[in-house]
Amino acid sequence: MTQKITSCILVFFGFWLSCCSNPKEPEFLPAQYVNPFIGASTSVGAAGVYHGLGKTFPGATTPYGMVQVSPNTITGGDNGSGYSDEHQTIEGFAFTQMSGVGWFGDLGNFLVMPTTGKLKTVAGKEDGNIAGYRSHYSKETEIAQAGYYAVNLSDYNIKVETTAAPHSGMIRFTFPQNKESRIQIDLARRVGGTSTKQYVRKADSHSIQGWMRCTPEGGGWGDGEGNADYTVYFYARFSKPLDNYGFWSADIKADWSRKRDDVVAIPYLKKVDEADIIVGQTQLEGKHLGFFSEFETQTDEVVTLQVGISFVDMEGAEKNFKRELAGKEFDAVKAEATSLWNQELSRIKIQGGTEEQKTIFYTALYHTMIDPRSFTDVDGRYIGGDKQIHKSTGFTKRTIFSGWDVFRSQFPLQTIINPRLVSDQLNSLITLADESGKGYYERWELLNAYSGCMIGNPALSVLADAYVKGIRDYDLEKAYQYAVQTSKKFGNDKLGYTGPPFSISNTLEYAYTDWCIAQLAEGLGKKQEAALFRQKGQAYHHIFDQEKGWFRPRTNDGSWEAWPEQGRTKEWYGAIESNPYQQGWFVPHDIPGMIALMGGRDKTLADLTNFFEKTPEHMRWNDYYNHANEPVHLVPFLFNHLDAAWMTQKWTRHICETAYKNSVEGIVGNEDVGQMSAWYVLAAAGIHPSCPGSTRYEITSPLFDEVTFKTDPKYFSGKPFTIKAHNNTAENIYIQKALLNGKPHDKCYLDFQEMVSGGKLELFMGKEPNPEWGVQKKI
Repeated sequence: MTQKITSCILVFFGFWLSCCSNPKEPEFLPAQYVNPFIGASTSVGAAGVYHGLGKTFPGATTPYGMVQVSPNTITGGDNGSGYSDEHQTIEGFAFTQMSGVGWFGDLGNFLVMPTTGKLKTVAGKEDGNIAGYRSHYSKETEIAQAGYYAVNLSDYNIKVETTAAPHSGMIRFTFPQNKESRIQIDLARRVGGTSTKQYVRKADSHSIQGWMRCTPEGGGWGDGEGNADYTVYFYARFSKPLDNYGFWSADIKADWSRKRDDVVAIPYLKKVDEADIIVGQTQLEGKHLGFFSEFETQTDEVVTLQVGISFVDMEGAEKNFKRELAGKEFDAVKAEATSLWNQELSRIKIQGGTEEQKTIFYTALYHTMIDPRSFTDVDGRYIGGDKQIHKSTGFTKRTIFSGWDVFRSQFPLQTIINPRLVSDQLNSLITLADESGKGYYERWELLNAYSGCMIGNPALSVLADAYVKGIRDYDLEKAYQYAVQTSKKFGNDKLGYTGPPFSISNTLEYAYTDWCIAQLAEGLGKKQEAALFRQKGQAYHHIFDQEKGWFRPRTNDGSWEAWPEQGRTKEWYGAIESNPYQQGWFVPHDIPGMIALMGGRDKTLADLTNFFEKTPEHMRWNDYYNHANEPVHLVPFLFNHLDAAWMTQKWTRHICETAYKNSVEGIVGNEDVGQMSAWYVLAAAGIHPSCPGSTRYEITSPLFDEVTFKTDPKYFSGKPFTIKAHNNTAENIYIQKALLNGKPHDKCYLDFQEMVSGGKLELFMGKEPNPEWGVQKKI
């Protein structure tokens, strides 16, 4: 009897616990939604235009990590990521990659390939004109996840798996039975060219270390025009002992060019194919080297390679390896990478939407978290703009700043979810201006290079945007002085506008970033300078042709350039990678002034409506709203300024659902180092700036029922900010009314401080537009 009573009490107690306690919510694991294949195509044919598609890479990396271990299918051409899905062969797995760049790419260093049989020293060509060590692969076996990639190389029957840590990476090979198995490393290889000098030595019974020198003479960024000049250092540990190893050295003639088209030409490839095989030495320096280690393997034998990477020195590479990989199994490293991704991606939590939309969203957020990547070793050292070793104090030195792209959405997104990253980037740009002795900000920085890629002064936008939002942990006075010097070097000062070849694009962007300096000057109490730069921000008036009713390029003598037959839809007419119709909407800092210049609200609204209605359904490269390129990315939010907020809601929904897909072709233009994806993240969440450098964020129609942003307590309140969409469906895309923290909110925008202070914006959705919501009240 006592036993039965006790059992009953225990059962009741367990029932009480299950009913009355608060069970722990399932852990939120957003990395499961990441599909790194989205955008992984450089195909011009699929894009229908010379710029290709997303140009992302599918390999393993960590958030803002120095290392990316990714398959490479191609070396030359306009293939910045080194990979394109339509290719049928893989030439190796590199430990550095660029993501989504539109210019001729770089990195792709330390190319590792497992092989069997006779040693080949050249990758060869996919069409078979030159045989080499590249291998066909099975598309069905490809797996790409956040922090992991796997594939089967069908020519060798070898399974390859890659994972990464922030400064290092690891590959796991599963070999077949073979007496001539090997791991070989092409030390000369580089996307879009070659490293020009290499050094490698056997460090111990299982390890090698060395470096690869990459200069503009070897092509790379912009086929050498981007001035990329860096050295990659490595420390690599093999799980198999180095009992049978050697080098190959190709005798490249001193007068041969070594740029992107040269290194894939038949004469060059034949010279590499004839490379000398060198054994019996422990070290080698040369101008086109490779290393190999041979061994016998049994069926399904696992062999691993662990590699530390540094841009500082060989000791740095070894330290990075020891801190992150030494003694760790592959699965443990992979788990740590996944954990890092879950941690970072959890900065935004979504509810609702389809599984496809969740995958697109978190993959987009993932792509915003690749750059600007760490340039600092685990001990805090980095190479500065003076080629000397420095140690970062209070910030992480970062690199790859695609300024012309990322000032529009990528950095405004980071100001909300990762202000420390914004601070790091500004400190990195300031120290580069300092250490290089140049004293101005670079617009597109790569590994300390002042590449001069694209136009404008985008760093000034990032600086002003950070400053007005309270992100100020950098040398403010120095930041301001370098901003002024940047405007003097690149700006409208000489003529009051800028002449050919990109008169419209440059004049408008310089006017905007001069206004950005005014924002900073005002905050620093420099009233007179603020007034001066605010006036310079009006330079856009000087290139507006009243006769044509639009912006028109001027020559240096003040005359207009001849008006083309296509009118303002003529691409490259005074505008870079765009036309005057697309570029002409870019006066974000003075939208009322722009509207007045264009003939008033009604005329401007009609023209803007026409701009969108003539956009083709496929949303790829076109003469109207060309979402495939950055100049138009702020344009959908102009409707909010024209008392037509419902049209911002209509078109951002349409863009999100049409220009982004869960597929290799899922980004309609180059990813551009996070910009295309950041636009999606913000717009799909229901907010986006119309003018970085202002604290105003436009409200639009969210894809998801609920989106919650974490805020950083070191910079802001630390309280979450949530956007809740009631009655949200694929048909109910229009905002009927809104509440902010429970009170009616009639404005079609929010202030940044209203978001980072925490709280909730509630949007009530419906099928029909509400033309009255968000209308600016006239006084």
